Amino acid sequence: MRSKEKREAEKNEARNASANKKAAAPQPKRTSKVGVFCFAAAIFVLFSLMGTALVSLVAGLSAWACLAGACFGAIGCYSIRIANQWERVVILRLGKYNRQVGPGLYFIIPIIEYVAAHVDQRIITTPFIAEEALTADLVPLDIDAVLFWMVWDPKSACVEVEDYSSAIWWAAQTALRDAVGRINLAEVATRREQIDEEIKSILDEKTNSWGITVVSVEIRDIAIPSDLQDAMSKEAQAERERNARLLLAEVEKDISEMFVDAASVYDKNDKALQLRTMNLIYESVKEKGGLVIAPSAFSEGFNNIDSFKDILK
Repeated sequence: MRSKEKREAEKNEARNASANKKAAAPQPKRTSKVGVFCFAAAIFVLFSLMGTALVSLVAGLSAWACLAGACFGAIGCYSIRIANQWERVVILRLGKYNRQVGPGLYFIIPIIEYVAAHVDQRIITTPFIAEEALTADLVPLDIDAVLFWMVWDPKSACVEVEDYSSAIWWAAQTALRDAVGRINLAEVATRREQIDEEIKSILDEKTNSWGITVVSVEIRDIAIPSDLQDAMSKEAQAERERNARLLLAEVEKDISEMFVDAASVYDKNDKALQLRTMNLIYESVKEKGGLVIAPSAFSEGFNNIDSFKDILK
């Protein structure tokens, strides 16, 4: 037989594999930057040719002229750039924030200025998982969620926080654990939208100074421990049986009240009771027929049968 430690290790490996599979995002279809690279290459070639031609006019064509042309090309490639429609470029001058540029063509002064960051201002999706997050009643849950966010202030995203992508990922995990820790297990499944809004408000408060806006937070999956799932299933089954028994008791109560009303009618009119007795006997033999042996209680229902003729007339 396997030891308890082995079983626990296999269970943990299976859970981690399942969590990694759930957290895996589809392969991103990144937009192309070929145009930016082609523009840089064209600027390099153009400035290299211009520099080589100028030096050749003064000192003649030589290896030094080609080297000077390459230097001119590198300077031109560094100074003249373009940014895509969704990008904003943060530029520092002598280590201090100077400006943000883009989209389109922009210029940089060599040596004095340099690009600190290319900031993507499109909506970004970040999947994250809170493993074994404790609820208010101390139940560990594995929660899988997706964060939608965007950068609205490139300057703050570059200056106020070192790595804003990692920072918002860690902040999202912490906010999810805080939100789950305030409610019980029974409320987690029924209050998903409230949890989403609560996490969003917590993240907005944290990331506003970073120049980041949280568009939405969506919980994808909630994994409950297997032993607790069995207990919850039994509890739900017991609750359904209880409801079924209550419904059956209510129906029996209604039927008993109808019987009481019928008994009061039969008690007031003996003829009605005799008619009901004959109807019961008829119902019992009308489909298959057969011989009916009537006990004394039933045979009394046929007494004075002639008296029914007057009633029927």
